[in-house]
Amino acid sequence: MDEEVIPILRVEDAAAAVAWYERIGFAKQWEHRFEPGLPAFVEVARGGVRLFLSEHEGDARPDTLVYLRLRDVDAIAAELGVRAKDAPWAREIEVRDPDGNRLRIGTPTE
Repeated sequence: MDEEVIPILRVEDAAAAVAWYERIGFAKQWEHRFEPGLPAFVEVARGGVRLFLSEHEGDARPDTLVYLRLRDVDAIAAELGVRAKDAPWAREIEVRDPDGNRLRIGTPTE
């Protein structure tokens, strides 16, 4: 088993959050609810990068900042209508998902 960290982000509407993350290359892996009508807990992944999206109160709070190191930040920037900027370590953007979670996305500089 590879060790890893999987951030948990609080979302109000898991289906809407999944649709937003799909725009930047993530795909829904699974969804769990204890019973129909109860809050959802969802995993989305893009290659080896995974996030948990939770409708459960108390799992996380909005305004969290997560750094994602992904390929082709310029394509992601174009999809989201933002401009990438060069930093000494990566070409980056910073965006908020529909629930206010902050994502800094960077493609490392060669």
